[in-house]
Amino acid sequence: MVIFTCSIQHAAMNSGQYDYCGWMPNAPSSLQLPPPTTKGTTSKATMLQTFPDVNVTVNGMSTLWLLSKQSSDFVPFGQYPEDHFSEAIPCKVIKDFQGKIEVQSVIIKVRNDSLEVPYTYMDPTKEENSVAI
Repeated sequence: MVIFTCSIQHAAMNSGQYDYCGWMPNAPSSLQLPPPTTKGTTSKATMLQTFPDVNVTVNGMSTLWLLSKQSSDFVPFGQYPEDHFSEAIPCKVIKDFQGKIEVQSVIIKVRNDSLEVPYTYMDPTKEENSVAI
């Protein structure tokens, strides 16, 4: 559970932030007026007064873009560039784990072939080995 939470789940939440929140009305970084409390009572003018100004929006979008971007020292999930284990049993466990990662990746790719908009955020071969900021 810890490995999943610190890698794939984190990536699923983090990687798509810009895709969703980059369109400011989906997740404005601030509001200038309180949000409406009753449906149908807002107008275009009220919405424009409520949303943040351009500078605040651009700062929020650039922050989300940086957080969603793949890091320059990206290490794929299940890959271990440092050779910490050389014994047969840990090496076999790692190989088995990497095989399971490949199977999951293939399942996700097959599923995405039938989707109009593929969901790639939890493909373990495209995600970071750990939280990297």
